Amino acid sequence: MARPRSKPRSRDRARGARRALTGSPQASRRLPYTRRNAILFAAGIATILIGYVCLSRPPVDGFMSLTLAPILLVLGYCVLIPIALLLGSKQKDKGAEEPGQNVGG
Repeated sequence: MARPRSKPRSRDRARGARRALTGSPQASRRLPYTRRNAILFAAGIATILIGYVCLSRPPVDGFMSLTLAPILLVLGYCVLIPIALLLGSKQKDKGAEEPGQNVGG
């Protein structure tokens, strides 16, 4: 008597879907970040560190602690780090086509 087939487990289905997308199970996984992203990220970290150093300098009610440090911290946390993480590469995708290129036929 034949044994009834059981449904594949979700982990097996996910593994099969992943293989279908990559083409092979040994495909290398690379992050989409370039050298430009690393430089911007390092600049953001440096800006944040300089902001904290300025924040710790006496006098507490001076220009560096009250004005410069918060500006540097906001610049680092809210501008440079997000730009470094979200900025894509300049080169276009090789598989992408221009819209309207194959219209008509």
